[in-house]
Amino acid sequence: MYLIAGNWKMNGLPASARELASGIAGKSKAGGVLPEIALCPPSALIPLVAEELSGSPVRLGGQDCHMNENGAHTGDTSAVLLSELGCKYVIVGHSERRADHGETDEMVKLKALAAQHAGLVPIICVGETEAERNEGRTEQVISRQVAGSVPEGANADNVVIAYEPVWAIGTGRTATEEDIETAHAQIRVVFSKSAGPAEKLCILYGGSVKGANAGPILKTKGVNGALVGGASLKVDDFWAIIEACP
Repeated sequence: MYLIAGNWKMNGLPASARELASGIAGKSKAGGVLPEIALCPPSALIPLVAEELSGSPVRLGGQDCHMNENGAHTGDTSAVLLSELGCKYVIVGHSERRADHGETDEMVKLKALAAQHAGLVPIICVGETEAERNEGRTEQVISRQVAGSVPEGANADNVVIAYEPVWAIGTGRTATEEDIETAHAQIRVVFSKSAGPAEKLCILYGGSVKGANAGPILKTKGVNGALVGGASLKVDDFWAIIEACP
């Protein structure tokens, strides 16, 4: 399975969100073989994006969820609520959450578990910073994050992993195809040891993916799709990545 997921991050207002979602939905209805497509807008925009996607094959996703179903957690969103709003996926452990909100591997694991309990598929993000890469600790960081962030009982049907080298997110830089292949292979090895068989595990690459570089990235061994940031905010840019799927 190939999955192209658009992470809108903290972008979009009602009018622009409707226009963007409507444009993607319209293209998806044109026919042809498509990968799985998911849009992950800010939580406040999910209901109206859902309206625009109605009747299309495009799925919805959240950008984060809390580890608890409910309670005194001001500003947070539960996985149960995301499910009720029509989401299939939820991103957890994105590097921006890990850095800006101090999320640990254990917190990410609990969020992923909450997502699974709510019937969602968590997209668990892992990846090294530039300093960690320069220190030669990429393998160590990826192994720690996968082992620590993936809940017990995870399998290829109920979890997706996204490899996002932090130094490549929003910078215009991308990892080499060799780097990507090596990282994705390592993720499968660690997943198979801590969770289960990983041959069919969906592993996305994220990090300045755009139409111009999507083709080679998506054809790299072990890559099953992309988690797209900035390029998911324009219909034609996002669709170019979708069309680049093998």
